Amino acid sequence: MTRKLLTATATALVLGFIAAPAMANDVQIQQFGFGNTAGGGQVGTNNLIGVFQNGAFNAVMSDQFGNGNVAATGQEGFNNSSQTSQFGNFNSAGVGQFGDNHTSVLTQDGNGNIAAGVQVGNGCSANISQNGSGNVAAFVQVCP
Repeated sequence: MTRKLLTATATALVLGFIAAPAMANDVQIQQFGFGNTAGGGQVGTNNLIGVFQNGAFNAVMSDQFGNGNVAATGQEGFNNSSQTSQFGNFNSAGVGQFGDNHTSVLTQDGNGNIAAGVQVGNGCSANISQNGSGNVAAFVQVCP
């Protein structure tokens, strides 16, 4: 009986380690206010999505396909929208939007790309698309 119990326990432990990836993906979301939405998906390992939203009717969508990607979005205000899509490995994207009615779309297709920006005021729009590897893009916008 003891031998069967030990064998079953050892088998369960081994299967548990095999089923859990060594470098899992991570999603961190904080939302305050009302009507805020956040979504996305991750395929690969060691990816991170971070979202902070304060205000109302803000939306974030982040998708990651690859390994070691980081997408961070912070929004304060009303009716802001941000979308990040990463295809490849070790890409970093971040946007901060402060105010109302901002939109941003960051797309990275390749490896080791960096995109970051800040939008302040009302009604700014940014669209960054990176293809290939080692690209760097930054933007700062103040809109009335």
